[in-house]
Amino acid sequence: MENRLRTLRRAKGLTQVRLAQKANVCRSVIARCETGKTSLSARNLKKIAAALDASMDEILEGGQTDGAAS
Repeated sequence: MENRLRTLRRAKGLTQVRLAQKANVCRSVIARCETGKTSLSARNLKKIAAALDASMDEILEGGQTDGAAS
């Protein structure tokens, strides 16, 4: 999950600080997740997904949820 979160965040042009502000979580939550030191709680995952305009599945598995067949 850590690399997917970092990739999504950077693709949106957000710093860890800005994403944390948008998601209303501590920057350390983002940093620890991106470095693999901790996993996101379901609550924080939902907040971060909303802030990134992404699905939780995209963060967890890197999947696209547009219904297109792979």
